[in-house]
Amino acid sequence: MNVLFLCTGNSCRSILGEATFNHLAPAGWRAMSAGSKPTGEVHPRSLALLAREGIATEGYYSKSWDNLPATPDIVITVCASAAGETCPAYLGPVLRTHWGVEDPAHVTGTDAEIDAAFMTAYRILRTRIEAFLALPLDQLQNDMTQLKAELDRVGQLMP
Repeated sequence: MNVLFLCTGNSCRSILGEATFNHLAPAGWRAMSAGSKPTGEVHPRSLALLAREGIATEGYYSKSWDNLPATPDIVITVCASAAGETCPAYLGPVLRTHWGVEDPAHVTGTDAEIDAAFMTAYRILRTRIEAFLALPLDQLQNDMTQLKAELDRVGQLMP
């Protein structure tokens, strides 16, 4: 099962989601990330945070959804639509869910405040990914309607 974490720039949240999912996922489940308008680079604070959390950072890069290594089965958008961001709509026959997370790349302030914003985004995504992976995936992957309902519910969880 291939999961795509999608946002506009593919530099922070979608990378955090991809790396965290791959770190925690069972065999046979794989995450990727992409952007509709990728920035071309992963935010250095994202990589530093992942490394501090013991999650491998090698091989992650900002990429377009036009160059995916596999076809996704599930697309998780992570744009914070409440903040006025427009989430890209992935075109294709896939299960879609929305897990809005504020973009830490847009936070200004002290280094500590910016680092805290990145940690908040990471904790939200990790909470949701852990809840996703705790679902009875063997059963749910045969019932996409129920899986979507569960993923939509998970997308509301906060740490």
